Amino acid sequence: MPDNCIFCKIIAGEIPGNFVYQDDEIVVVEDIAPQAPHHYLLLPKKHIPTTLDLDLEDRELVGHIHRVAARIARDKGFADEGFRIVNNCNEGGGQVVWHLHFHLLGGRRMGWPPG
Repeated sequence: MPDNCIFCKIIAGEIPGNFVYQDDEIVVVEDIAPQAPHHYLLLPKKHIPTTLDLDLEDRELVGHIHRVAARIARDKGFADEGFRIVNNCNEGGGQVVWHLHFHLLGGRRMGWPPG
């Protein structure tokens, strides 16, 4: 775990987070600055800095993250109205924490283009 990774520290329990799901591969926490009524961060336990750093061995992990996102959307009651899964990559793509993560947003109408 990199010393300065806030998401690694949340995963390790060194920094508190409002966990909504956890398994051997990922954790899901509520976003501390929500952009929608439902806003969760899906964090792999494996430290991967960006989407560009994914390896072939990570393909099942990414699929698992999307399946968990769909499950949470169903469990929280916003799947049928629609939701968005977002991954930002690098500074120009809006990434501010260098640990691969996905935002699950729901509970409001999503516009296009996203911004």
